[in-house]
Amino acid sequence: MSGLAEILLQEGFAVSGSDAHESELTARLQSKGATIFIGQRAANIPEKTEVVVYTAAIHPDNPEFAEAVRRQIPILTRAELLGEMMRNYHQAVAVSGTHGKTTTTSMLTEILLAAGEDPTISVGGMLDSIGGNIRIGGPELFVTEACEYTNSFLSFFPTIEIILNVEADHLDFFKDLDDIRHSFRLFAEKLPESGLLIINGEIAHLEELTKDLPCRIVTFGDSENSTYRAENIVYDQYARPSYDLIVNGKKEDHISLGVTGRHNVWNSLAAIGAARELGIPMEAVKKGLAGFSGPHRRFEKKGELGGITIIDDYAHHPQEIQATLSAAANYPHKRLLCIFQPHTYTRTKALMDEFAQALSAADEVILADIYPARETDNLGISSQDLAEKIRERGTSVHYFPSFDEIERFILQHCINGDLLITMGAGDIVKVGERLLGQ
Repeated sequence: MSGLAEILLQEGFAVSGSDAHESELTARLQSKGATIFIGQRAANIPEKTEVVVYTAAIHPDNPEFAEAVRRQIPILTRAELLGEMMRNYHQAVAVSGTHGKTTTTSMLTEILLAAGEDPTISVGGMLDSIGGNIRIGGPELFVTEACEYTNSFLSFFPTIEIILNVEADHLDFFKDLDDIRHSFRLFAEKLPESGLLIINGEIAHLEELTKDLPCRIVTFGDSENSTYRAENIVYDQYARPSYDLIVNGKKEDHISLGVTGRHNVWNSLAAIGAARELGIPMEAVKKGLAGFSGPHRRFEKKGELGGITIIDDYAHHPQEIQATLSAAANYPHKRLLCIFQPHTYTRTKALMDEFAQALSAADEVILADIYPARETDNLGISSQDLAEKIRERGTSVHYFPSFDEIERFILQHCINGDLLITMGAGDIVKVGERLLGQ
């Protein structure tokens, strides 16, 4: 929301809005001329408001939403606003998938900037090279993440789509994996005949997503018939991969990444596919990828404390956890400890066994309470249930209901050479930051 607000402010619109707490983002918007309210109340909707925009986190009983309805002010979802904005650009790239959206969007951003392009960017994380989560550029090119939750991405009008993966998630909205796949198929159908779909060729039953689409289709993945694939992958001492880029069966170049993990090889292949479609020379592609060290909260090194390396990561789905811990295996350490904060009750309950299996890759797991986000606890599920599942797999696991208890445990338990990862989409990052502040 903050990124779209910045674009509107740049275009001369009067913008106001509210958030639950003050933050760097609210301060930044205020500095650019927005009126910001803390807390939600009907009085926050100015008299001359012409349009109200809301996110999927807002429910009909929200006092501002209810006031907009009462006053019959036109209402748009965030996705609808973003979709209307996309219509104003010559090329609009939408990066979708259950995981990897922020990293892949960021990779493409770095490539475009290395090439001297002037894109408008909306990314779901904080990216140092653009000074936040938004970059306002010229009218030629718009690059954005495209989230499937509540079918938001079906409001978009892209000319290029990336589909990184399709997994079971957001089961508080979708019925099952088939329902999710159906939404991604509808998303692919949004492309015009002149458009391009860049899709992971390893997705199960790929033809269900791609059959009879009028647009061009290219694939990335491990199979030999993928348009883009990687060969001879090697890792440096900090788990950063490099590989030979194979395009249509022929070696095109050698790529080195500034981020860790095998999963980021696939993310980079998708970004390369989009960059080549946009006419970006390979030298800029290589420079952008080599110089990209990741957005905040994606295997981000926070610092060291008494010989303990503290990493923070946004992973909150079993596949993401598996990818992050796999990357950590190639990172220097004696023991790997993961402090995990589950995100939402519905996801934790639906994927309990998968979470336990993924987290068991760590030497020790420390669990915080579930971060509720938009939910209330009415499922009778807790982190203690997940701890039992992990313990059944023979992995050492500890549960603490407060961050203070977690921090005391770490200070008493961790030793020189340990790699400590704080993990989750909530506020678990505070644990590492507070430890480093001691």
